Amino acid sequence: MPILADFLLTVIPTDFIPKHLKSYVPGETPLSTWPVVATALASYLAIIFGTREIMKDRPPQQLNTLFRIHNAFLSAGSFILLVLMMEEVGSIWLTNTTYGTMCDESSWTERMEFYYMINYYFKYIELLDTVFLALKKKPLAFLHVFHHSATALLCFAQLNGKTSVSWVVISLNLAVHVIMYYYYFATAGGAKIWWKKYLTSMQIIQFIIDIFIVYFGTYQHYAATHYPHLPHWSNCAGTETAALFGCGLLTSYLGLFINFYVQTYKKPSKGKKSAVNGIANGHAHNGNRYANFPWRIVLDVQMPRSHKRD
Repeated sequence: MPILADFLLTVIPTDFIPKHLKSYVPGETPLSTWPVVATALASYLAIIFGTREIMKDRPPQQLNTLFRIHNAFLSAGSFILLVLMMEEVGSIWLTNTTYGTMCDESSWTERMEFYYMINYYFKYIELLDTVFLALKKKPLAFLHVFHHSATALLCFAQLNGKTSVSWVVISLNLAVHVIMYYYYFATAGGAKIWWKKYLTSMQIIQFIIDIFIVYFGTYQHYAATHYPHLPHWSNCAGTETAALFGCGLLTSYLGLFINFYVQTYKKPSKGKKSAVNGIANGHAHNGNRYANFPWRIVLDVQMPRSHKRD
C-alpha cells in the first residue's frame, strides 16, 4: 500500500500539472532529447571549467550555508524518493513474482516512471557539487566530472529505453546518497564522522549488485529474443542500447571505485606520500579531513611542499 504516495496526493494538487511533467514524453518533457541533454552537459563543463579560470586570481569562496542546504536537500529528497519507490515496488511485487517485478513491462508503472523522472532531475541538481568545488578552488578531478555527467546521461538513457530493472539500481543509489549527502551536511557543520571508509565500501557493494542485476537482465533479454536455446526465464524489458550502455558504464564505475579504495585506504609504504587525495564535495575541511569519495578523487595532483592547504 503506497501510504506516503497517497498522502502526498491528498496535499499536493496534481490535476493542473500537464501530462509531460507527470510522465516521460520525449520531445515534450524537459531534458528529454539528445540535443538538449548534450547542450546541458556541455554547458555544465563550460561553467565549471570557466569558473575555475575565473577563480584563479580570486580568493576561494566559503559558501558553507549554501553548501549545507544543498546537501540537506539532496539527502532528504533522496530519502523521500527512496520510500516512494519502495512503496511502488512493494505494490507491484504483491501481484507479481520477484523476477516479474524486475523484468516485466508491467513493472514500468506511471508512478514509477514519474519517480524515475524525479531521480533524473536530481542528477542535474547534483551537478552543483562541482560548482561548489570550483568556487572553493578545489581541483576538478576527472572522476568527479565524469561520474556526475555520465550518471545524468545514464538516467536519460534508461528513461528512453524503459529498462524495467532500473528501480534496483536507482534504489541502491538513493540509499547511498541519503547517507553520503548527510555526511557532507554534517561534516560541513563541524561534525567528526569516522565511518566514511565504510561508505566507500558500501558504494562498491552497490555497484557489484548493480552489475549482477543489469548483466542478469541483459542476458535474459538476449536469450529470450535472440538465443532461445539458452536457459532463461523470459524477456527482461528494455531496449538493447540502454541495457548495454548501463552494463558498460556501471562496470567502469566499479573499476574506478575499487581503484579509489585501494589507492586511498591501503596505506603507502613509509616515507612515501600517496598521490591520491580525497576531496570533499565542495567543502574545505580543516587539515586533512577530506571526504574521500571516488568522484572527488584527484588522480594526478601532488601538492608542492610549499603549498599550504586551506
